[in-house]
Amino acid sequence: MDARVVLLHLWAVLVLLIAELKWIEAAEVYTNTWAVQINGGPEEANHIARQHGFINHGNVFGDYYHFRHHAVEKRALSGHRGMHIRLQKEPQVLWAEQQVVKKRKKRDIYEDPTDPDFPKQWYLSTPTHQDLNTKVAWAQGYTGRGVVVTILDDGIEKDHPDLVSNYDPEASYDVNDGDADPQPRYTQRNENRHGTRCAGEVAAAADNGVCGVGVAYNAKIGGVRMLDGEVTDVVEAHSLSLNPQHIHIYSASWGPEDDGKSLDGPAKLAKEAFLHGITKGRDGQGSIFVWASGNGGREQDSCNCDGYTNSIYTLSISSTTQSGNVPWYSEPCSSTLATTFSSGNPGEKQIVTTDLRQKCTDSHTGTSASAPLAAGIIALALEAKMSLIIAHSGFQVSESKFLSAALMCSPLCSYLQSYLAVC
Repeated sequence: MDARVVLLHLWAVLVLLIAELKWIEAAEVYTNTWAVQINGGPEEANHIARQHGFINHGNVFGDYYHFRHHAVEKRALSGHRGMHIRLQKEPQVLWAEQQVVKKRKKRDIYEDPTDPDFPKQWYLSTPTHQDLNTKVAWAQGYTGRGVVVTILDDGIEKDHPDLVSNYDPEASYDVNDGDADPQPRYTQRNENRHGTRCAGEVAAAADNGVCGVGVAYNAKIGGVRMLDGEVTDVVEAHSLSLNPQHIHIYSASWGPEDDGKSLDGPAKLAKEAFLHGITKGRDGQGSIFVWASGNGGREQDSCNCDGYTNSIYTLSISSTTQSGNVPWYSEPCSSTLATTFSSGNPGEKQIVTTDLRQKCTDSHTGTSASAPLAAGIIALALEAKMSLIIAHSGFQVSESKFLSAALMCSPLCSYLQSYLAVC
């Protein structure tokens, strides 16, 4: 088929998807719970609940009761009329109403984080607003709470004072040594600092007087130690499939050599792990795999030849500099989905984050630094709408990298559009 026709088809599907999401956002969302007014007391309420397959969650006040029905969808765009009619036919039921989700906003006042390095985090907040616009999301109350991110790397320093409060042992494992502790191996050259730096970008805590803040500073953060030893297909697959019903986002800033010569990608088990995560992870909504696109620009490397970044199951993230230019290490390729900030030429600022040995750094660089920023942004989106899915009903979004851009473009989290430059 002509490439232009394929692109037109893809664009049409994306437009339809966004239109549908806008309609969903405006529509009422019905839950599987009912408020029921019953004459006759708790025993009568229990009897009616059992008779119609409800669980009685108890008295609200007076003669009002809270019923839940597990055979009814938890979230639906229309009410369950049949169940409602059956309840109302009961002589002792004076009134019943299926409950709908109501939008409510906390009326607190937002203030900037007080962390000492926050003023250095130019990519989070600048007077010119050439930043990731995170303060807008924070001001709306979105800070990553309830979202779990894990860093697949050389481990994370779980007792770092800027990570310890958000550290999640259930999102962590040492695949290299086969134990539950992802603490990095310390050496004189500190070469195992990479994972700790990436972790801080996502979820360094706020207002604790240490370093700066993460994009999603209330998210839970874990680490998988898998790069400090022999990397095999089993090691990769084990890392990619760790606790997929608990972890929402996996962030990886590694891949084959960026030397312009290497053609490599996931082998059998890693491919299976990707597929299993996308189809079964996150309670069937799909694990989210964020991947750094690579730093081989100077070697004329192409991330199209990297089987991890060009996978239909990953969100490939490239870099832009402080001045908004393409950095010297950037690899141009069609598989790149989005761009976040990172380092640039000498004189341009780099990324501020946590560092090994409970320190801070202002010199994290490359697409390694861009991918965790994207993971943090996605964590903000999931907090706003935890049911965001990559595989959308009616469209196999999980099987098309182009359509997975809907995760970034969704009007349900429209503030994302000012964070990520979607390609």
